[in-house]
Amino acid sequence: MKLVILGDALLDLDLTGSASRLCPDAPVPVVDVESRRGRPGGAALAALLAASRGAEVTLISGRGTDPAGYELDRLLPAGIRLVDLPFAGGTPSKTRVRAGDQSVVRLDAGAGTVPDVAPGPAVVRELRSADAVLVADYGRGAASNSRLRHELSRLPPGTPLVWDPHPRGAVPVARSDLVVPNESEAARFSGVTAQPAGALELWREWECGAVAVTTGERGAALAPDGELIAAPEVDTATDTCGAGDGFSVAAALALARGESTSDAVADAVVSATRFVAAGGAGAWAASERPVSETGLDVVERVRERGGRLVAAGGCFDLLHPGHVSLLNHARRLGDALVVCLNSDASVRRLKGPPRPLVGVEDRKCLLEALESVDAVAVFEETTPCSLLAELQPDVWVKGGDYEPSRMPEAGVVEQCGGEVVRVPLTGDFSTTRMLRNLLELDVNREELHERAG
Repeated sequence: MKLVILGDALLDLDLTGSASRLCPDAPVPVVDVESRRGRPGGAALAALLAASRGAEVTLISGRGTDPAGYELDRLLPAGIRLVDLPFAGGTPSKTRVRAGDQSVVRLDAGAGTVPDVAPGPAVVRELRSADAVLVADYGRGAASNSRLRHELSRLPPGTPLVWDPHPRGAVPVARSDLVVPNESEAARFSGVTAQPAGALELWREWECGAVAVTTGERGAALAPDGELIAAPEVDTATDTCGAGDGFSVAAALALARGESTSDAVADAVVSATRFVAAGGAGAWAASERPVSETGLDVVERVRERGGRLVAAGGCFDLLHPGHVSLLNHARRLGDALVVCLNSDASVRRLKGPPRPLVGVEDRKCLLEALESVDAVAVFEETTPCSLLAELQPDVWVKGGDYEPSRMPEAGVVEQCGGEVVRVPLTGDFSTTRMLRNLLELDVNREELHERAG
């Protein structure tokens, strides 16, 4: 079953710790942060939940070319196909600071949006091939895009369309089979707080197939039936974040299976209740940095999403700003960056003793800590030709000081259909020069010591 999720992807972060004292300059708690955990949020969380239920998932969304966007991309499982929308600005992120099970404050950053411009043809193809479509509107422009709204209105009659609205977002298209606001959102949309009266008011206003207003632990109110669907009893939930995404995903998949709207909403109520009882979105949080991927893992992930793979290579002995600038530039040329790293023996053959100054595991660790780097692959040969033949990158990046005649790997990349890009160097940085300066400094100190003696 193929579920296409169109909407606004976010990066969610949890900073969790303990609070046992107040700040001396203001009556606010001091949280001693013990862990940082990131996870896909918004439409990306919906995609994650749908994939965990066995669905074939395509996520149509936008994100910025910034650290938050890179982290969000890495957090998405390889099985989710990602189709990019045009995007302007920083990737939206929401950081919760929690002391134990209690949220203390939430910090929002990233004002990026999807502009009202035509999406690529891949977006239209994905929508028309879906078994069901879920719109996860988080008010960042995806659901307001006029071309996308036109395509959603023209979905085949047998394709269920579920719309999860946002007060700062767009009005659901009338083609929607089911719209699923929560209770507070429904009150803001309609001005009616009682249910199912509020659901019925929105159904009339939006002229859609049905409206289900979720009411937390009480369940959901369905219009136009006027049905109140009770939720099963569970222990008190401490984190309800993501419950709406769990509800909308379950409803969309149930409709795709051919269930009636009433049965689909009942399934969704049970699913969302179990999701909250299991710990909510916090239970899906990943580690501060995802488990390291190999170069081939990244290739598989990028290829499955139809993305563009970039590779860069070198010794990266004594990592310096010139290296960082080159890798940042390289990452902007595609959807993932694999660094091909010379082993210690390879560096020694190229540079001679005492190089490398930093062992391969430490060099690999430093590179993996950079936001721009998705994976590091170590090779033993003098050149990365064999590794590149295996990776088959779309782009091979080298510094501007390398002449094509000094890049035997260029032919390998071009034979695989890739291109070679030479990136201008930033600043006058060089590991060799840095080492020479250090040696000169050491000699000068010895001379000064001898004169002083």
